[in-house]
Amino acid sequence: MTYRKDAGADPGAVPPPGCPAHTGGPAHGGPVGGRDAAVPLYGADFAADPHAFYARLRARGPIAPVELSPGVGAYLVTSYALALEVQRDTERFAKDPRNWRALNEGEVPQDCPVLPMLMYRPNALFTDGEEHARFRGAINDSLGRVDVHALSEFVERSADMLIDAFAGRGEADLLSEYAAIIPLLVFNQLFGSPPEKGRELVRTVTALFDVGPESARANDQMLGYMADLVAVKRREPGPDVTSWMIAHPSRLTDEELIEQMGLLLAAGTEPQLNLIANALRLLLSDDRFAGELSGGSLPVQDALDEVLWSDPPMANFGTRFVRYDVEVGGVRLRRGDAVLTSYAAANTDPQLTSGGRLGNRAHLAWSVGSHRCPAESPSRVIASVAIEKLLDRLPDLELAVPAERLAWRTGPFHRALVALPVRFPVVAGAGPAPAPMPTGVPAPAPAAQPSAPAAPSGPFDGTGRPERPESGASGPRRLWGALGQWWRGQ
Repeated sequence: MTYRKDAGADPGAVPPPGCPAHTGGPAHGGPVGGRDAAVPLYGADFAADPHAFYARLRARGPIAPVELSPGVGAYLVTSYALALEVQRDTERFAKDPRNWRALNEGEVPQDCPVLPMLMYRPNALFTDGEEHARFRGAINDSLGRVDVHALSEFVERSADMLIDAFAGRGEADLLSEYAAIIPLLVFNQLFGSPPEKGRELVRTVTALFDVGPESARANDQMLGYMADLVAVKRREPGPDVTSWMIAHPSRLTDEELIEQMGLLLAAGTEPQLNLIANALRLLLSDDRFAGELSGGSLPVQDALDEVLWSDPPMANFGTRFVRYDVEVGGVRLRRGDAVLTSYAAANTDPQLTSGGRLGNRAHLAWSVGSHRCPAESPSRVIASVAIEKLLDRLPDLELAVPAERLAWRTGPFHRALVALPVRFPVVAGAGPAPAPMPTGVPAPAPAAQPSAPAAPSGPFDGTGRPERPESGASGPRRLWGALGQWWRGQ
């Protein structure tokens, strides 16, 4: 899919070259050097130590100019207090990228590697108001029909199956052979996606988040795959989320269906695998956790809290677009400027006076405001089950290299390891040891898959509600419905 310059966006008047209004811009007309130069959020140096870059930005104030890729500017919020303000303010800031002035004026080329992550799509993440509510309702109602208890059992069975594949080898890459595969297995089973596409799908999502030369091609591949899946499910519906979304009373078009499902794939695999992998890294390397793994699940929960504070899976996102000229955090923003929130920087803001992070869940890893993620619990369930099962099966697990030698993937949006090599005593009686996969490429899903989580029966009634209570109904919130909201990046 390529970006369409929809007529709905009105970028406003553009000051002529040399006008003072350009001064301080993050790129394309802003200063090219000195104190106000845009700080790059890409490259090996940023990936290796992003918090050093956040410290440079904080020295300029709570919001400062950055580059997301060469020549593509934005503003990044690094203050916890200002992040709350921006994320909650729907009057000054829009989610719809059709408001992005630099794109509308041709300053961002169509082959820009960050464009697939920021361009307008008719889905629940990049829309506002009634359009957003319509997409959100279709996703919530469809995902709400999945049995959450069966989901937990499915994750546990999947973890056992994956561990069996490498337990007899004494070594593994926990990222490519474990953390990257569990979220994909969940997606494949719930959406009726063929498991043989596993390697291709994760490679595609990885290319999108890495923001490199393959991003545009990966975007087209992902949408093409979803188009094929929608076509199959229209012909042969089944007890899966894809079929339920097709049958939903909101009557999503094929393009809308494809975009919702692409969003769910991207948001439900990459952030979840990073949460699992980053927490495992911490558990195996930090003295606060490494010596206590035999003590039960408490260290796992503490490690998840620490990761969500300091290395959240989506480090910089929550993109907003300024609706009109306004001053924010002492910086004059122009209509159409892109503003991102650094969850990682805001969470580590020196102005925070919290006495500690363990057990404290006031972090911004799930964002806030109308597009906030209300699904901390279900996402933690998936990560906790995967991590605890691994540590239970392989209690003598240790990193195969010093933690400081682990490499991080480049890209402005995520905090993602390249690999997580470990070693452990060989487990007698484990399954056959397959040949190791190349770093960063997940092993293909085994032919014998765990059974899918059971789905409640019953069609939608004539009112547009599923027979079970919808997500907005009174009573306890269905856990899986909340997971669906997290999957959309809400």
